Amino acid sequence: MCDVLKPALAPERRAPPACGEEDGALMARVAAGDALAFRALVERHSAMVHGLAWRMLGPADAEDVVQESFTRLWVNAKGWLPAGGGLGGWLRRVATNLCLDRLRKPRTVGDAVLADHAADALPADAQLDADKRAAAVAAAVRALPDRQRAAIVLTYYEGLPNAEAAAILGLGVKAVESLLVRARQALVRSLAGQGLLETGGKA
Repeated sequence: MCDVLKPALAPERRAPPACGEEDGALMARVAAGDALAFRALVERHSAMVHGLAWRMLGPADAEDVVQESFTRLWVNAKGWLPAGGGLGGWLRRVATNLCLDRLRKPRTVGDAVLADHAADALPADAQLDADKRAAAVAAAVRALPDRQRAAIVLTYYEGLPNAEAAAILGLGVKAVESLLVRARQALVRSLAGQGLLETGGKA
């Protein structure tokens, strides 16, 4: 485990955080070196960060992204300021950027982890075998350009509104909407080209 995360597991004599304590208050404690507050934030937000990284990258790299995201939280706690989306939004931005950095490197990414909600976004043949469709959708999502893939994951998997996804990606809402349109069109074309989707004659 990265050394900077070790304080989260170390014995600590400070008062434990109250279970309803706000993220901002916990971050103030983390900025002062409070490992128990840091541990509370890891417990509160790690599942969200892991889920996002899992869907973007697959299981092999998800844990690394979680660790690096919280390493950055620990290191940058003194300079952290509340903003739109709060700490959860900040962590999503950090994790998304880490995932995009990894996606830009040549690598092999598993298909199965990407399918569920992306499949829901498409008009699918009701009789199509679910496993076959899931694998096909996952492969199609994997083939998307990085930002299109990120837009699909943030909106369909994470359930974020377009405005929040835009803030995370550092884009305007119209740009994210354009990414989503192109991503959905590419997914439809890919699946239709495999005979897995009826498009009604539209591309």
